[in-house]
Order: sequence, then structure tokens, then C-alpha cells
Amino acid sequence: MEITLIRHLPTEWNLQAKLQGKRDIPILSITEDDKNKIETNLRLLEQKSYEFVLCSTLLRTQQTAQLYGYKALPEPLLDELDFGPFEGRSKEDLIMEYGSLWSENPRELVIGESLLNLEKRIISFLEKYKEATNILAFGHGSWIRALSSYYQYGHINQMNQVTFLNNELVSFKF
Repeated sequence: MEITLIRHLPTEWNLQAKLQGKRDIPILSITEDDKNKIETNLRLLEQKSYEFVLCSTLLRTQQTAQLYGYKALPEPLLDELDFGPFEGRSKEDLIMEYGSLWSENPRELVIGESLLNLEKRIISFLEKYKEATNILAFGHGSWIRALSSYYQYGHINQMNQVTFLNNELVSFKF
């Protein structure tokens, strides 16, 4: 199975470096840079056919899929991590509160949702779609970082060692 993920286009809170989590925030008007990146990504996407085109249940991923020209099916397993009381606050606030636990052992954290639950959702997603050959999914930063860590290490504890930008495309072969 190959999963190609695109992180949603920027929102106002992305520009303000605020954690969004489950907040259903729309994307901003797209810029010329966004359009160019979409065109570049579409050239890569057109090289394959996808059995499933999915997005989270949150508006920002659905809007991004639409701008890419896809009608994506909402998949709750792709939803962003629930940051609970940190939603609307900066990532620095979260790091000040949890320090090295956030960067080195996030599986131990319970914020609004336990990060172990995020890992379980990723495993459930992989199990649910294991028969698929190619999947295209529009998702969120924490989910994509956690999948990247799970792919490389078999757990999500390295998820906060990597960054995926808005509108960035990445693929994983399982």
C-alpha cells in the first residue's frame, strides 16, 4: 500500500502559529505560491490512480481537496490530534508545559486526546485500508508527523522531530 498525504493549505491560525486541533477553521484565500505548489503536486498525483481519496472530517482538509480538484470522502481516523486546552495557543506554550516529554516521548501525553490514541487511530487506518494499493489523503500536521514516525520506527515517539509544511506532499509505502 502506498499512502500519499497532503497537509491542508494554511489557515489564519497557521499564520499565527496557533495549535488548531479539532477546531474547524477554514483555509485562507490561496496565494500565488499556493497555486504553484498545487500545480506541482498535481503533476505528481496525476502519475497514479487512487482507489481512495480521503480527507479528515475538518473543513480545512475538505477545502484543500476541493482546490486540488478532488471530491474526498471524510475519514474520521484522519482527524487532527485534539490539543484540548492548548487549542488556540502556541506550540511553545505546550512545549513549556511538557518539555522533553513532547519532543522525546509524546506517547505518554494526554492533552485533549492521548497521543497513544492518535497512534491507535493511525494503526486502525492502516488496517482498514490495508488491501488498497494507492490512497490519497488530505490531512493534518500532527497526524502526518505521527505516521512518519510510525513508518520509520514502529511508534510515534519521533513525530516531533520532523516537520511537514502546509500544502506539502509526502508518500509512504507500507
